[in-house]
Amino acid sequence: MAALNGLSGILNIASSGLSTAQLGLNVTSNNIANVDTPGYNAAKMSTTSLGDGGVGVAQITATVNRYLQQASLVATSSASQYSASASNFSSAQNLFGDPSSSSNLFSQLNSVFSSFSTLAASNTSTAQSAAVSSISSFLNNASSISQGLDSLQNATDSQIKSDVTTVNSLLQNISDLNTQISEGSVGVNDTTSLQNQQAEDVTQLSQYMNITVTPGTGLTGTGVTIRAGDGTPLTTPGFAPAVFAYTQANGQNQLTFTPPGGTSQPYGTRLSSGELQGLLVSRNTDIPGIAAQLSQLTSSAAQALNTASNAHTSVPAPTTLTGQPLGMDVASAVGTFTGKTSLNIVNSAGVVQNSLSIDFTAGTITPAGGSATSFTPSTFVSTMNTVLGGLTGATATVSTNTAGNALNFAATGTNGLVFSDDATTPASSGGQNFSQYFGLNNVVSSSILSNYNTGLSAASTSGYTSGAITFSLTAPNGGVAKTISFTPPATGTVGGLVSALNNATTGLGAYGSFSLSTDGALTFTPTAGSNLALGVASDTTAWKGTGAPLSQLFGLDPNYAADRAQNLAVTASIVQSPSTLQSATFNQSATGGTAAILIGDTSGLDALAKSGQASVAIAGAGAIPASTQSVSAYASAVSGQIGQAASAAQTNQTSAQAVATEASSRLSTADGVNLDSELINLTTYQQAYSASARLVTAANAMYQTLLDMVP
Repeated sequence: MAALNGLSGILNIASSGLSTAQLGLNVTSNNIANVDTPGYNAAKMSTTSLGDGGVGVAQITATVNRYLQQASLVATSSASQYSASASNFSSAQNLFGDPSSSSNLFSQLNSVFSSFSTLAASNTSTAQSAAVSSISSFLNNASSISQGLDSLQNATDSQIKSDVTTVNSLLQNISDLNTQISEGSVGVNDTTSLQNQQAEDVTQLSQYMNITVTPGTGLTGTGVTIRAGDGTPLTTPGFAPAVFAYTQANGQNQLTFTPPGGTSQPYGTRLSSGELQGLLVSRNTDIPGIAAQLSQLTSSAAQALNTASNAHTSVPAPTTLTGQPLGMDVASAVGTFTGKTSLNIVNSAGVVQNSLSIDFTAGTITPAGGSATSFTPSTFVSTMNTVLGGLTGATATVSTNTAGNALNFAATGTNGLVFSDDATTPASSGGQNFSQYFGLNNVVSSSILSNYNTGLSAASTSGYTSGAITFSLTAPNGGVAKTISFTPPATGTVGGLVSALNNATTGLGAYGSFSLSTDGALTFTPTAGSNLALGVASDTTAWKGTGAPLSQLFGLDPNYAADRAQNLAVTASIVQSPSTLQSATFNQSATGGTAAILIGDTSGLDALAKSGQASVAIAGAGAIPASTQSVSAYASAVSGQIGQAASAAQTNQTSAQAVATEASSRLSTADGVNLDSELINLTTYQQAYSASARLVTAANAMYQTLLDMVP
């Protein structure tokens, strides 16, 4: 009996050896079969001693080098971020056209100024039409590019939403696989296929966002836990995985999430790389920055052209001067002026019929050869009409539309109107003469507020005494740092309004500062190093209850300011009659029936041709800071900045992709199938199987011998 028990033990040992060797051969064969399978992690079988002296399988797991895996995930995330960024920069740059082509936006701007040079040399109807056409082509192309940037933002929004859907699906898959791997690890089951599938999901997830991976979710220490960059769990045993959403509300575009067992909240700075980071930065910073530069370029070009056109006149002089909306009431605008200008009424031959001098510093209006009449800003228009009523020929009116008040003048009969500034103390507000400030003789018109040099000073009475504005301060990827509701003081000055905006408790003083320039431009500068951008979620303020909202009058709303490029056009009357271009200079010294404006005078055309080289104050936009330079120089700066940004993004993508490829290669080398090792395992398991089989044969022979001894 003792002999039989001993043989039974030998058979058990041999049987367990056969079974273990067979399973080892299966694992090894599967590894060899997947030697060329991308992302496949080699399976590893570990054995354990059994109580009866046999051998069993302790665990079959996929090989994972956690250090190299994390390095690969980081590299993959970075490569995906720069790929998304480079793609959007490339698409944005392509909208501006081939730099070597004459249809490129910047070449078209050069053509505008050169067409006026040609026109000044030969003032023909053909050259006049060509000059007008060149401005229209430039502005139309700028509008088309601006709309293209809007479309690129919308496409990016769609891609972000699609990525968020994929992220949620991957997190759910990883969580589900954690459960399956944990359940499959009870006993001895091969869960390596599930682990490989999970590893693929983790790698794919890292393409969209930066994550860290730690093992040990299941009851037996299997599976993984996915965490955000700050360690916040995105998958947790016993809870549903985190759910992400792309939130677009109140002027904000940001990634939010509901962590396991938690409530919805902004994802914020937890996101630092991955395709979502690249897309969000493109959508909230890069594309808007390019749109802002485009808008600033087109509005600055319009400003330069209008500076020249408003200093000159057409021949014959226009019978009406129709102003542009101000965003504020005419009285407040008039109150910002100093210096002198004159309104001259001329006949069709350019001979002065009547004129009056306006002294804003003294507050008087004086007809030629007459006595001065005093006015205040609020009585300016009525006083103008009173004085004009005693002359032959013009009236002043104020019109109102949704963009604010506009000042207009109309002559009677065939007379024309010309504003001419005093040579010594010209009328000025916001760096503009009277005619330009009110847009009376513009060559380029805007359907929205496009010049934010309001002329207002700290001492000006504030027109914002009711309503509220909600500001948002956001990081480059759209993460909201702060939303602030601001209510302007019920009374006071513009300086008091700025001080209230800078209040650290009720304003934005804790995050940056507002400043009012000498031209009346209001700008916000975020705290150094904060990298925050100012946005406007809502604005119910209105200048004196009927004018423009605060964020529009000063161009604080980046979306509104960017729309300028889509709302500029050559003044309709000039499109209809190119001969009405402002070609001549009014001669203030003309006397005794001598024409003050002459047919054949091309000094205005010369000024329009040179306007691209005149220095103007240009507000900061995108990555280009505020400066004083010519429009042509600024165009070169915009072109260079966009090109450099696109090139840098492409370089970053190339470098990051090389790092990702190397990290993946090293991970594959460490965790993939090593044929040399597998052949050694194959030989080992074959020999173990053969040895166990011989042991079975020997035990069987001994059994037979014992049986033969039985009588």
